[in-house]
Amino acid sequence: MKHLSSRDNPFVKHLHALAHSARERRETNETILDGVHLVQAALSAARPLSALAVSEHALAKPEVEDLLERAVHVPRYILSERLFAHVSPVAQPAGILAVLPVPDVSGEISADASLVVLDGVQDPGNLGTLIRTAAAAGVKDVILTAGCAQAWAPKVLRAAMGAHFITRVHEQADPRVVSRGFSGEILATGLGPESGDLYALDLRAPAIWLFGAEGQGLSAEVAALATRFVTIPMPGAIESLNVAAAAAICLFEQVRQQARTGAETSVRVIHSGG
Repeated sequence: MKHLSSRDNPFVKHLHALAHSARERRETNETILDGVHLVQAALSAARPLSALAVSEHALAKPEVEDLLERAVHVPRYILSERLFAHVSPVAQPAGILAVLPVPDVSGEISADASLVVLDGVQDPGNLGTLIRTAAAAGVKDVILTAGCAQAWAPKVLRAAMGAHFITRVHEQADPRVVSRGFSGEILATGLGPESGDLYALDLRAPAIWLFGAEGQGLSAEVAALATRFVTIPMPGAIESLNVAAAAAICLFEQVRQQARTGAETSVRVIHSGG
C-alpha cells in the first residue's frame, strides 16, 4: 500500500474531483463510494473497483482491514487524516473510499420484470431512497428521465444504501420508448376525473408506475403516458406525500397483492408526483 500526503498528487486530485464534481464523474465515467457499507456492497456484488483509499486511523478498524484483504488485487492507498478529510464527500469521513467505474447498463431492460421510471427527481436524497425502495420491492430496472439528479453521485449512493448494486439504473432515458408496446396499465399518482383509490385497484398484473419530481410532479409528456391515475387515501390534514413515501406505498401495495395471490412480482414504474 502506498502512503500519500500531498494534495498535488494526481490520484488525490482525482479523488477530490470525483467526490465534489458532477462533471468529473461524467467525463471519467467513474464515481466514489464512501464508507464501509457501500464498499462491502460493491465487493459482494463483484463490482470492479479501480482503487481504494483509507485514512491512517481507519487501518486499525477490523471492518476496514477485512475490506482491504478482500480487495487485495485493487490498488490501495493510505492517506493522512487531513488529506482524507480533504477528499471525502462528507463532513465526518468513515475512513475508506473506493473508486468505481459506472456500469454500462444500456440495452439491459427486462421486458417481463419490474421497472421504475423516475421523472425529473432532482433531490439526491429522494432519488437514492427511491432507488433503494424499488430494489427492495424487487424492481430490476430503474429508469431516470433527463432532469433527474446524477444517479451515481455520492449523496445518491449513500441514500440508496447499496441498491445500485442489485438493480440496473438507466440514466437519461426516454419513457416513451420504455412504455412502447406495453399492454398493461400505466399508473401515476395524482388527481384526475378518473382517479381511483390505490387500495381498490387490482395490482396483481404487471404495471408501469409513473412518479414525478418533488413539487412539480410529472412532466406533461410523461403524464400523457398514464392510462390511469391513482390516489393514496390520506385522512390527515396533509395535501401530499414526499415522492419517496408515495412510491413506497404504491410499490409495496402491489407486492402485497401479488404475494397474496402467489403471482410473480412484475412491476413497471415511472415516478409521478411528490
